[in-house]
Amino acid sequence: MSEWVELNMGPQHPSTHGVLRLKIKVEGEIVREVEPVIGYLHRNAEKLCENTFFCDNLLYFDRMDYVGAPGMEVGYLEAAEKLLGVPPPERAIWIRTIMAELSRIASHLVWLGAYGLDLGMLTPFFYAFDLREKIMTIFVEASGSRLLTNYCSIGGVYQDFNEKIVQEIEDFINIAPSKIEELNSLFVKNDIFISRTKGIGYMSKEVAIDYGVTGPMLRASGVEYDVRKAEPYLAYSKVNFEIPVSSKGDNLARFLVRIEEMRQSVKIISQAIKKLPDGPFFNPKAKKSMMIRMRGEGEVYARTEASKGEFGVYIVGDGGVKPYRVRVRSPSLKNLSVLREIGKNVMIADLVAISGTTDLVFGEIDR
Repeated sequence: MSEWVELNMGPQHPSTHGVLRLKIKVEGEIVREVEPVIGYLHRNAEKLCENTFFCDNLLYFDRMDYVGAPGMEVGYLEAAEKLLGVPPPERAIWIRTIMAELSRIASHLVWLGAYGLDLGMLTPFFYAFDLREKIMTIFVEASGSRLLTNYCSIGGVYQDFNEKIVQEIEDFINIAPSKIEELNSLFVKNDIFISRTKGIGYMSKEVAIDYGVTGPMLRASGVEYDVRKAEPYLAYSKVNFEIPVSSKGDNLARFLVRIEEMRQSVKIISQAIKKLPDGPFFNPKAKKSMMIRMRGEGEVYARTEASKGEFGVYIVGDGGVKPYRVRVRSPSLKNLSVLREIGKNVMIADLVAISGTTDLVFGEIDR
């Protein structure tokens, strides 16, 4: 038996997508053991939320999965509004649904472009970010910000959709399907990409469930579970869409599931923009000037389907204007943990391809 050598991949390495450190033991070019090491970002968002007014905590959630900030806002608000008893009006619910799905597409496009770079493909990065820029334009018009939108608020959204925003969304859904197909072709018609993904990084249904994996990674292993269907929130029970599932469980399956998710998100947005009702976009009970005096008592837990998987928010209120306890169920953390199983006994280069399919954002992991 040849000697095993311990190496560090990261935390400063382009293929680890942030500050992930992988302690790996290799036998020649074969990875025998993988140990993910986290904690280099020191975000501490949960504890900060316990010292901040309920409405202001959205700032910290924006900075968790920062490539899909509106999705993070929805996760927090689903819990906070239950605790505070301030439901959003119907129009705000539909607006949030649209923003959450735009956020999902934007997040997947960042992953898609970065994953191409992991495998030595530069062209798809530009194609992905060109389409994502259309979403960023919508975010800027709606919130004034590209990345950390801070658009939603307890009781609704800070600004209504105007005619320009609606037109930009309609323009996006008109071009997005063909752009997504173009992106898909750049990958699946590339023999090198197929050889780096097909049959590589296999994860069984049982392993995925044991590790608490959710989102596209879980569905790529044959489990048809999506919070939007299992426990509908926002307007998801009022629109038609399908849950992309694959039984292959490999890198390619995780890629294809995310591609199909973008198609389904466009379908949801197309329906939502047509069904967008008239009416107020903010609950009158939650006047902005009164937000800091909102008090909540009890405990609530809410789950949403973020771009990475099931995003859970647990809040305990003691009757004060700040939460007593905030706890987040991070999909990225669970998805990362399975790397120690699916990253064993593969080539070092394959480990890069496998870890890339977990789609990690460390603001959410080191929270």
